[in-house]
Amino acid sequence: MIEKSQDQIETRLFINGKFQPSSDGKTFTVTNPFTREPVANVFEASDADVDNAVAAAKAAFPAWRDLSPADRGKYLHRIASLIREHEEEFARLEAVSSGKPVSRYVDASVAIDAFSYFAEAGWTVQGTSSWNTSGHLNITSKEPYGVVASIIPWNVPLAFFGIKIAPALAAGNTIVLKPSEKAPLTCLLGAKLLVEAGFPPGVVNVLSGHGPTTGAALSSHMDVRCLSFTGSLLTGRKIQTAAAQSNMKTVHLELGGKAPAIIFPDADLEAAAAQTQFSVHIFSGQTCIANTRIYVHESVAEKYTALFKGMFGAAVLGDPLDKETTLGPQVDKIQYERVKSYISTAEKEGAVTLGGDAKDGYFIKPTVFENMPEKSQIMKEEVFGPVVVINTFRTEDEVIRKANDTEFGLYASVFTKDIDRAVRVSKLLEAGTVAVNCTSPLMPKDMPFGGFKESGTGRESFLHSMESYLETKAVLIKIGS
Repeated sequence: MIEKSQDQIETRLFINGKFQPSSDGKTFTVTNPFTREPVANVFEASDADVDNAVAAAKAAFPAWRDLSPADRGKYLHRIASLIREHEEEFARLEAVSSGKPVSRYVDASVAIDAFSYFAEAGWTVQGTSSWNTSGHLNITSKEPYGVVASIIPWNVPLAFFGIKIAPALAAGNTIVLKPSEKAPLTCLLGAKLLVEAGFPPGVVNVLSGHGPTTGAALSSHMDVRCLSFTGSLLTGRKIQTAAAQSNMKTVHLELGGKAPAIIFPDADLEAAAAQTQFSVHIFSGQTCIANTRIYVHESVAEKYTALFKGMFGAAVLGDPLDKETTLGPQVDKIQYERVKSYISTAEKEGAVTLGGDAKDGYFIKPTVFENMPEKSQIMKEEVFGPVVVINTFRTEDEVIRKANDTEFGLYASVFTKDIDRAVRVSKLLEAGTVAVNCTSPLMPKDMPFGGFKESGTGRESFLHSMESYLETKAVLIKIGS
């Protein structure tokens, strides 16, 4: 039974500026992964609800498009301010719904920064001009798509609430956003703040629901002209297929990774160990940029691995609401069982030298495998848990080959004091981001973020996101003699 203290949690769909139950009354339960007790029953958007949300966004588009960048920006500034006022509430809600420790909550600050930046960025939407065709002044203009949709993951939902909504709105679009069914509550609280900020009805719509229902309806909707998705490769393939089979909507995808970190013998081993363990430690390993494959030169492997294990193993498991906790549970039973299955399979090919199943609810201890076969499942697939493999290498050519031996290409790291080597290896690594003497979760806001190969298409950042939500039109003007 859901506790009375949770009665005030918003669980309805947000369509055309109003909260409402789903048209068919269907709900799903969000469970606290620490207590394993229900937190809220959340309404799930049906096909009819998706149609209504898209229709509301379509109706709101002309007026929103025709506002000046400054007038659109006023709303974005207001929502940034309101998120700041409610930051503790967001952190607590995420802790009880997805198990993220309040000590590690960064979602609100990311969302605040996104809304604040894009509140001013609309003025940068500019076209070009050309006199190169005789007797003509030809110009280009950047124009919004109209209705865009975004489907976001459960690991940092409020961060994506800002990362996706802010540039789409600054560019003049209206939007329908679907948070993950695993963690919809902070986005629904964000929707409450949209009302308080005075956003016109229909400009932003928030629909909770599962991928095969709500997500599929958005992906195939004929009035959605652009869709931005962050999540799994499997779901990304389905979205791209649905888009192609419907209206050929533009699709931007960020589909995960299997990030390598390379530790050369001249690296600052203590700094490298601290940063690489934090990369896998944060959010209980539930990030697409965690450096879950670490290659350390055999001459320093023993020292580095001891440092890494000492720091990684010191994680404090416990109640996500406790400020001393640094590692929460996996987000739900499905994810917990998935991580356990990867560990069980890997144990048949190599030894766990640290951690494993905590056998306490949905907790997985910080887990280390060493010297795993390069073709093993745990080296090829995204585990999405606090699990890392540490393998050794001898030569630069060897480690580059191993690091690139994956269909993912999102993030990679190199630790060395040799600047020539750092530049040389960075060039050869097949990843959208290469970090030198640092690693994830570092993502500078003005640097493009996205993947090579099956890690996706498109780029996001302060300087790149808005381009994803704009089309380019050529206007040919004949000048009379």
